[in-house]
Amino acid sequence: MSLRNYLISRVFLLQVFLAAAIIAVLGYLFMHWLTFTTNHGNEIVVPNLSKLTEEQVEEKLDGVDLSYILLDSLDYRSDYPKYSVIQQDPLPGAKVKEGRKVYIKINSSGFSSVKIPDLIEKTYREAVPTLKALGLEEGTITYIPNLGRDMVLDMRYKGRSIRPGDRVLKSSKIDLVLGDGKASYEEDVRTDSVPESIDEMPDEQ
Repeated sequence: MSLRNYLISRVFLLQVFLAAAIIAVLGYLFMHWLTFTTNHGNEIVVPNLSKLTEEQVEEKLDGVDLSYILLDSLDYRSDYPKYSVIQQDPLPGAKVKEGRKVYIKINSSGFSSVKIPDLIEKTYREAVPTLKALGLEEGTITYIPNLGRDMVLDMRYKGRSIRPGDRVLKSSKIDLVLGDGKASYEEDVRTDSVPESIDEMPDEQ
Protein backbone atom coordinates (compact mmCIF):
# COMPACT_ATOMS: atom_id res chain seq x y z
CA MET A 1 0.00 0.00 0.00
CA SER A 2 1.36 3.37 -0.96
CA LEU A 3 1.84 6.15 1.61
CA ARG A 4 -0.92 8.20 0.03
CA ASN A 5 -3.38 5.35 0.20
CA TYR A 6 -2.38 4.67 3.81
CA LEU A 7 -2.96 8.30 4.84
CA ILE A 8 -6.52 8.15 3.56
CA SER A 9 -7.26 4.65 4.80
CA ARG A 10 -9.75 3.93 7.58
CA VAL A 11 -7.01 2.42 9.75
CA PHE A 12 -4.93 5.62 9.75
CA LEU A 13 -7.95 7.84 10.30
CA LEU A 14 -9.06 5.67 13.21
CA GLN A 15 -5.61 5.92 14.78
CA VAL A 16 -5.63 9.71 14.40
CA PHE A 17 -9.07 9.89 16.00
CA LEU A 18 -7.99 7.69 18.91
CA ALA A 19 -4.83 9.74 19.43
CA ALA A 20 -6.83 13.00 19.44
CA ALA A 21 -9.32 11.51 21.89
CA ILE A 22 -6.54 10.38 24.21
CA ILE A 23 -4.91 13.84 24.10
CA ALA A 24 -8.27 15.49 24.83
CA VAL A 25 -8.92 13.21 27.79
CA LEU A 26 -5.42 13.74 29.19
CA GLY A 27 -5.78 17.52 28.75
CA TYR A 28 -9.11 17.48 30.58
CA LEU A 29 -7.71 15.40 33.42
CA PHE A 30 -4.67 17.70 33.69
CA MET A 31 -6.80 20.84 33.84
CA HIS A 32 -9.08 19.20 36.40
CA TRP A 33 -6.05 18.26 38.53
CA LEU A 34 -4.60 21.76 38.20
CA THR A 35 -7.88 23.34 39.27
CA PHE A 36 -8.11 21.01 42.26
CA THR A 37 -4.54 21.61 43.45
CA THR A 38 -4.79 25.40 43.18
CA ASN A 39 -8.28 25.60 44.75
CA HIS A 40 -9.47 27.50 41.69
CA GLY A 41 -12.92 28.92 42.33
CA ASN A 42 -12.64 28.32 46.10
CA GLU A 43 -11.48 31.83 47.04
CA ILE A 44 -12.00 33.20 50.53
CA VAL A 45 -12.91 36.81 51.27
CA VAL A 46 -10.53 38.29 53.85
CA PRO A 47 -12.51 39.59 56.84
CA ASN A 48 -12.05 43.00 58.43
CA LEU A 49 -9.76 42.58 61.45
CA SER A 50 -9.59 46.26 62.40
CA LYS A 51 -9.74 46.92 66.17
CA LEU A 52 -9.83 43.20 67.01
CA THR A 53 -7.52 41.70 69.63
CA GLU A 54 -5.04 39.00 68.65
CA GLU A 55 -7.28 36.33 70.22
CA GLN A 56 -10.29 37.57 68.26
CA VAL A 57 -8.21 37.60 65.06
CA GLU A 58 -7.18 33.98 65.56
CA GLU A 59 -10.76 32.88 66.19
CA LYS A 60 -12.11 34.78 63.19
CA LEU A 61 -9.47 33.53 60.75
CA ASP A 62 -9.77 29.93 61.94
CA GLY A 63 -13.41 30.08 60.95
CA VAL A 64 -12.52 30.78 57.31
CA ASP A 65 -9.40 28.55 57.06
CA LEU A 66 -6.92 31.42 57.15
CA SER A 67 -4.01 32.09 59.48
CA TYR A 68 -2.14 35.22 60.57
CA ILE A 69 1.36 36.48 61.30
CA LEU A 70 1.95 39.29 63.80
CA LEU A 71 4.56 41.65 62.39
CA ASP A 72 5.03 44.25 65.15
CA SER A 73 3.39 46.92 67.26
CA LEU A 74 2.90 50.47 66.04
CA ASP A 75 2.94 53.71 68.01
CA TYR A 76 -0.14 54.13 70.15
CA ARG A 77 -3.23 55.55 68.46
CA SER A 78 -5.97 56.76 70.76
CA ASP A 79 -8.71 55.97 68.21
CA TYR A 80 -7.89 52.23 68.45
CA PRO A 81 -8.17 50.00 71.54
CA LYS A 82 -4.90 48.89 73.12
CA TYR A 83 -3.39 45.78 71.51
CA SER A 84 -5.92 45.83 68.66
CA VAL A 85 -5.25 45.50 64.94
CA ILE A 86 -4.32 48.75 63.20
CA GLN A 87 -3.15 47.40 59.82
CA GLN A 88 -3.64 44.18 57.89
CA ASP A 89 -2.42 42.72 54.62
CA PRO A 90 -4.29 41.59 52.51
CA LEU A 91 -6.91 44.28 53.05
CA PRO A 92 -10.51 43.45 54.03
CA GLY A 93 -12.55 42.18 51.09
CA ALA A 94 -9.57 40.76 49.18
CA LYS A 95 -10.04 37.24 47.77
CA VAL A 96 -7.35 34.72 48.67
CA LYS A 97 -6.75 30.97 48.61
CA GLU A 98 -7.41 28.71 51.57
CA GLY A 99 -4.58 28.72 54.10
CA ARG A 100 -3.32 32.18 53.11
CA LYS A 101 -1.56 34.10 55.88
CA VAL A 102 -2.82 37.55 56.87
CA TYR A 103 -0.14 39.92 58.19
CA ILE A 104 -1.25 42.21 61.02
CA LYS A 105 0.16 45.09 63.06
CA ILE A 106 -1.31 45.95 66.43
CA ASN A 107 -1.68 49.07 68.55
CA SER A 108 0.75 49.50 71.42
CA SER A 109 -0.41 49.80 75.03
CA GLY A 110 0.02 53.56 75.30
CA PHE A 111 1.96 56.63 74.27
CA SER A 112 5.71 56.47 74.80
CA SER A 113 7.51 59.49 76.23
CA VAL A 114 9.93 61.74 74.39
CA LYS A 115 12.37 64.43 75.46
CA ILE A 116 11.51 68.02 74.76
CA PRO A 117 13.98 69.41 72.20
CA ASP A 118 15.77 72.72 72.67
CA LEU A 119 13.68 75.13 70.62
CA ILE A 120 14.60 78.31 72.48
CA GLU A 121 15.70 81.04 70.05
CA LYS A 122 14.74 78.80 67.13
CA THR A 123 12.34 80.18 64.55
CA TYR A 124 8.75 79.02 64.38
CA ARG A 125 9.45 77.37 61.01
CA GLU A 126 12.27 75.37 62.56
CA ALA A 127 10.38 74.48 65.73
CA VAL A 128 7.20 72.96 64.26
CA PRO A 129 8.90 70.33 62.04
CA THR A 130 11.13 69.38 64.98
CA LEU A 131 8.09 68.79 67.19
CA LYS A 132 6.32 66.74 64.53
CA ALA A 133 9.40 64.61 63.89
CA LEU A 134 9.31 63.57 67.56
CA GLY A 135 5.59 62.78 67.48
CA LEU A 136 4.56 65.97 69.28
CA GLU A 137 1.92 68.44 68.17
CA GLU A 138 1.86 72.20 67.87
CA GLY A 139 -0.29 73.78 70.56
CA THR A 140 -1.35 77.36 71.22
CA ILE A 141 0.83 80.12 69.79
CA THR A 142 1.29 83.25 71.94
CA TYR A 143 3.16 86.41 70.97
CA ILE A 144 4.97 88.76 73.34
CA PRO A 145 7.00 91.92 72.61
CA ASN A 146 10.49 90.99 71.46
CA LEU A 147 12.87 91.96 68.70
CA GLY A 148 13.04 88.39 67.36
CA ARG A 149 10.01 87.97 65.16
CA ASP A 150 8.59 84.39 65.35
CA MET A 151 11.51 83.36 67.56
CA VAL A 152 10.69 80.80 70.27
CA LEU A 153 11.10 82.40 73.70
CA ASP A 154 9.35 79.81 75.86
CA MET A 155 7.77 76.35 75.63
CA ARG A 156 4.74 75.40 77.71
CA TYR A 157 2.85 72.20 78.43
CA LYS A 158 -0.56 72.29 80.10
CA GLY A 159 0.03 75.86 81.20
CA ARG A 160 3.49 75.45 82.71
CA SER A 161 6.87 76.26 81.26
CA ILE A 162 9.00 73.30 80.29
CA ARG A 163 12.71 73.05 79.60
CA PRO A 164 14.69 71.12 77.00
CA GLY A 165 15.17 67.55 78.24
CA ASP A 166 11.87 67.36 80.11
CA ARG A 167 9.83 64.30 79.08
CA VAL A 168 6.23 64.31 77.85
CA LEU A 169 4.06 61.70 76.17
CA LYS A 170 3.97 61.45 72.40
CA SER A 171 1.12 63.35 70.73
CA SER A 172 1.26 65.96 73.50
CA LYS A 173 0.56 69.54 72.44
CA ILE A 174 3.40 71.96 73.11
CA ASP A 175 2.45 75.63 73.36
CA LEU A 176 4.98 78.09 71.96
CA VAL A 177 5.64 81.66 73.07
CA LEU A 178 7.05 83.68 70.18
CA GLY A 179 8.46 87.15 69.74
CA ASP A 180 6.26 89.55 67.80
CA GLY A 181 9.14 91.57 66.34
CA LYS A 182 7.53 94.82 67.46
CA ALA A 183 9.90 95.82 70.27
CA SER A 184 12.23 98.47 68.84
CA TYR A 185 15.94 98.85 69.50
CA GLU A 186 15.34 102.33 70.93
CA GLU A 187 12.87 100.92 73.48
CA ASP A 188 15.44 98.38 74.63
CA VAL A 189 18.08 101.13 74.94
CA ARG A 190 15.75 103.37 76.96
CA THR A 191 14.88 100.45 79.20
CA ASP A 192 18.55 99.70 79.79
CA SER A 193 19.33 103.38 80.54
CA VAL A 194 16.64 103.84 83.21
CA PRO A 195 18.37 104.20 86.65
CA GLU A 196 17.71 101.22 88.89
CA SER A 197 17.91 103.29 92.12
CA ILE A 198 18.01 106.84 93.41
CA ASP A 199 21.77 106.51 93.98
CA GLU A 200 22.22 106.26 90.22
CA MET A 201 20.37 109.54 89.56
CA PRO A 202 22.73 112.34 88.43
CA ASP A 203 23.42 115.12 90.97
CA GLU A 204 21.56 118.41 90.38
CA GLN A 205 23.81 121.38 89.69
